[in-house]
Amino acid sequence: MDRASGSLPPQFWSSPRVASALAECDIPTILAEAMRTHGWTQGQLAEAVGYSQSWVSKVLRHRQPLTIDQVREISGRLGVPLHLLRFGYRGDDDPTKRRDFGKAVALAALTVAPTPKRAEADETTAPTLTAITGAQRRLEATTPARELARGAVAHVEMANRTLGRAALSAHAAEICAAVSEAAGFAAWLHADMHDTGTARTYYRLSIDTARRAQHNLLSSYMIGSLASFEIDAEDPALGLALLAEARRQLGDRPPATAHAWLSSIEALGYATAHNATAALTALQTAEKAVTASEHAAAPPWPWVFPFDHAKLAGYRALVMVRLERPEEAVNAFAESLSSTQPAVKQRGVLMTEVATAKSMTGEIDEAFHLAGEALRIGMNHGSDRVIHRVRRFRRNYTGPIISGVRAFDDRLRATHL
Repeated sequence: MDRASGSLPPQFWSSPRVASALAECDIPTILAEAMRTHGWTQGQLAEAVGYSQSWVSKVLRHRQPLTIDQVREISGRLGVPLHLLRFGYRGDDDPTKRRDFGKAVALAALTVAPTPKRAEADETTAPTLTAITGAQRRLEATTPARELARGAVAHVEMANRTLGRAALSAHAAEICAAVSEAAGFAAWLHADMHDTGTARTYYRLSIDTARRAQHNLLSSYMIGSLASFEIDAEDPALGLALLAEARRQLGDRPPATAHAWLSSIEALGYATAHNATAALTALQTAEKAVTASEHAAAPPWPWVFPFDHAKLAGYRALVMVRLERPEEAVNAFAESLSSTQPAVKQRGVLMTEVATAKSMTGEIDEAFHLAGEALRIGMNHGSDRVIHRVRRFRRNYTGPIISGVRAFDDRLRATHL
């Protein structure tokens, strides 16, 4: 190799990785191999091809598409023979160079032809998988779960196949974490579809891959999410047992955000099991943890947003509904909603809870108005979870059948037609 001139030896083009990249016009791989062969830094490579280092960095990470003119320009600067890239004209290259690369062409054909190239994991694989999950999650607030579920399931399957190919690579743990996130989101979608069996399947996958990633915080988060799901499905005993396992994953000194979140779910579990003393104690523990978390710079991943007093107030409201303390529930809901506005489907869920509290205080018209609004949200956004909550509210109501209740019943029956 001629380091001074920057030229690359003919045998460079016949190496298996470069030959495969040439056959597929994979310029990022060719650049990376040239940089490695020369011993260049990324800055030196950028200088050699005449572009900025940030632009070259994006190309190397497959995040910067190239035009044909840019490929020709880069190839000319690095001495890449255009005819080996399977586009361009033979006359574009010097005849002497074509003779020099004659053997490389033959070797490239022998190297590439027998088997197709399999994707290899690199440092961009896990972030790319995570970015796809993030994009799907941003759509979830206003998009019916049934419209997202097929794509989310396909993404989980693709991510799992990627993990299978990269199981022995240095990036396996990061890819495991990405699969866990994707599976957790698929579980959430199926929970919103009220497909409890499938939701549990994906929650188990999310927990398994989080453990394979050896990421205790992620494992605890996914186990806690499953615990919350089981409590919502009215199995508080199982939910509380899962919460105990989630705490074991965290160890003796959990981050304050994780401690506050798990304690809040625990309070809801005890309230669902009608253990008022334990529920109130768990709320006090959560309150202390929230205060402690205010001193942290940022919540630990996978928590994206801080678990603050507004979120805790939301859990307190749910606890008070289950403990049949409607006035405290309404006050807690007001405190929570004054600080944060939940996504539209979550707002539908909360409306049914407030409706329950209002019915306890005898405000029947207001209760059924809220339940009717929740039903509208559930229908408009295809959320079976919200519709199920509304139906449960109606089943549990034993008060007088006034005109507002009859009008609500007519709307509810129409959902079956």
